Amino acid sequence: MIIDHKKYELFGKTLIQKMVLKPPFKFTFPTTDNACFIYILEGEMQYQLDDEQIDIPNKHSLFLNCINSGKQISNSNASNNNELVIVNFHPYILKKIYDKEFPLLLQSPKNKISNKSIEKINNDFLIQKYIEGLIFYFDNPSLVNDDILILKLKEIVILLLQTRNVEAIQVILSQLFSPTTYTFKQIIEAHLFSQSSIEELAQQTNLSISSFKREFSKLYNDTPANYIKTKRLEKAAELLLVSDERITDIAFDCGFNDLANFTKSFSDKYNITPSSYRSNSK
Repeated sequence: MIIDHKKYELFGKTLIQKMVLKPPFKFTFPTTDNACFIYILEGEMQYQLDDEQIDIPNKHSLFLNCINSGKQISNSNASNNNELVIVNFHPYILKKIYDKEFPLLLQSPKNKISNKSIEKINNDFLIQKYIEGLIFYFDNPSLVNDDILILKLKEIVILLLQTRNVEAIQVILSQLFSPTTYTFKQIIEAHLFSQSSIEELAQQTNLSISSFKREFSKLYNDTPANYIKTKRLEKAAELLLVSDERITDIAFDCGFNDLANFTKSFSDKYNITPSSYRSNSK
């Protein structure tokens, strides 16, 4: 239940909102052509992704592509009211205020194949201070004008560039300007030899882990862990024969994060160590 809702508009579109919700509640995001930054000012909330629930604690935030429908935040347990601040990222407004050149955050990351639509952002001191600044303007609405709103939007863009989540946020924002949707197999093949974990691959496909595993099994007739390891070892075996790269470099290039793990996995599959495999072939 929404018990208080304040908002500021820029160029005819809602830019910044402050909401107070009384639990239990379920708030579904409408399908719109914008992304939004949601900061949990008071309390904690749950975000529903597919068949899994993501907990968003106090002072944490969520970056969300609102083009994807059926996503909601909720809280059924807390006794106190929940407060959140939302900053909307409209393509129309972004193009208007960055008429010369988009900052790095708004540029599509090169060669990144992903359908990722949400990113959880941990407690960040600079973002916390930014939110405190927004609260000042909600408490003093007479000071708010278009110039202030443009400044605050540009400020959050700069701050998001400083977080460790910048790559994921770039992917989400790029979907607003180039709404390309990749198939499940395209995403798997693109990340097959990266350092991505099963959890990260599930995020790239925009599925929960359980749904990701079901879809993977249906398409590949194998578990993700077994299939990916097999493909990585097959590539490593090929590189050992045709390349003079160090074994450590080959292991890393094929998606293994340490030599010991690679050597054991390779020996288990081929009954020979990588170095012996290379020596015997020559």
